[in-house]
Amino acid sequence: MSEKIATREAYGLALSEFGAKYKNLVVLDADLAAATKTGTFKKAFPDRFFDCGIAEANMIGVAAGLASTGLIPFASSFAMFAAGRAFEQIRNSVGYPHLNVKIGATHAGISVGEDGATHQCNEDIALMRTIPGMTVINPSDAVEARAAVEAAILHEGPCYLRFGRFAVPVINDKENYKFELGKGVVLREGNDVSIVATGLTVHLALEAADILSGRNISARVINIHTIKPLDKELIVKAAAETGAILTAEEHSIIGGLGSAVCEAVCEEKPVPVLRFGMNDEFGRSGSAAKLLEMYGFTAQNLASLAEKAMSLKK
Repeated sequence: MSEKIATREAYGLALSEFGAKYKNLVVLDADLAAATKTGTFKKAFPDRFFDCGIAEANMIGVAAGLASTGLIPFASSFAMFAAGRAFEQIRNSVGYPHLNVKIGATHAGISVGEDGATHQCNEDIALMRTIPGMTVINPSDAVEARAAVEAAILHEGPCYLRFGRFAVPVINDKENYKFELGKGVVLREGNDVSIVATGLTVHLALEAADILSGRNISARVINIHTIKPLDKELIVKAAAETGAILTAEEHSIIGGLGSAVCEAVCEEKPVPVLRFGMNDEFGRSGSAAKLLEMYGFTAQNLASLAEKAMSLKK
């Protein structure tokens, strides 16, 4: 896990790569092409790129119109603006008619850093999960981000893809790596506790499992890259076999992965579930690394919380 790449970088490169393969792929941006990395696609396919200006709600409407003609539009902006400012348009113009629009949301979570609470969107997964028929994807590294883009292109229906600004370790560079929408991935087997993570926290979960191994605790690590539809079967299996779960996400613990896992477990196999993420609070301005440490996004903290989840077993 030495190489570090921001998932937004992989997003931009993937759009350019697949632009050559899929001729009906078009990209829209809201005056942030340099930051969202869609500028890479713009250089390669200028006639298929549309800068809609600082008007995210309108951009979603344009994307809906393009989708209705048979094109596959990726509408991109920061997560705060894509999911937050344009929520109504996504719901009514994309979700309701179930149009084939893909929303590429970058700069999600507190790892946006110095831009502060107004730009650190920790609510987007919760918002997008509530829209009927919306697929929600949160890749853990650059390899998964690239795979997620092509999976979204091939999927018929609206998709929300969440990317980060902060460079994270590449963990999926294995020859047998396979990305499948709606299917979680067991990265490490374990019998004592399950750590179910998404996005930036996946590499921390793997590091936490190493720490726990040194304490003679066997932790199962599951990467949930597709939060909706959730791999309920895999989650329930983990609950049954390990008896305790810790969820981890760079998002509010309200409405995100933690909530989705609790819903699945409560319905079929009730076990103790602890949720780690942002605790009903706003972020603040600072470097991404310092903010992540401040809010507990460390392997040591996840290891301690996993032990706490174990202690709640009956």
